[in-house]
Amino acid sequence: MALNQNFRKIFRNAYEQKCFQLINEAYQSSLNEKVIQLNWNENDISQEILEKINLNPLRLKWNITASREYYLPKNDLKIKGFADRLSRIDFRLTSIFLEQEFIYYIEAKRLKENDADLKRLYIKEGMDRFISEKYPRGCMLGYLLEGRTDKTIKEINKLIIKDSRNSEILKRKKSNLFKSFFESHHTEIGAIKHILLNYTDLNISI
Repeated sequence: MALNQNFRKIFRNAYEQKCFQLINEAYQSSLNEKVIQLNWNENDISQEILEKINLNPLRLKWNITASREYYLPKNDLKIKGFADRLSRIDFRLTSIFLEQEFIYYIEAKRLKENDADLKRLYIKEGMDRFISEKYPRGCMLGYLLEGRTDKTIKEINKLIIKDSRNSEILKRKKSNLFKSFFESHHTEIGAIKHILLNYTDLNISI
């Protein structure tokens, strides 16, 4: 059964909110259990988030499958070694409804207020890959491990402005799920949503 475009858009937006709820509950669980350490690599934190998403009964209720480090297929010529050159994205959440598959992608990056390299990677290897459509529809997920949220976002925006992309800065938006939720707008694709998960209160030294 085919979905008309309006209904598909409504379902897609509702599906995005379900994905956000799974992320938020995984984040809250990781804070409560205090398993994550501030010196962990990005993939370590992402694996912990994924495990908690998969343990959430809502994931089964909503018929969502979550995976990590998903290879994104391309239409390039397939010669030996082509699979090793495929891009990977951190999270892929999928659901099938009325014989149609809905997919949501999430790219995660570590952030520290005083680490310019991490903030630059957030832009170049995160945001820009969505803008160029190297990554399909999805959102950015930041793991804040040191410093203050607003200051970190301000420094990211300074880098964006330095690149003469003033209209693409991150702006805080209201969210019923996340304390730190932002959007950036881009001529090529529209809006990118940004979720910052703050782990700075963990009593574990770096």
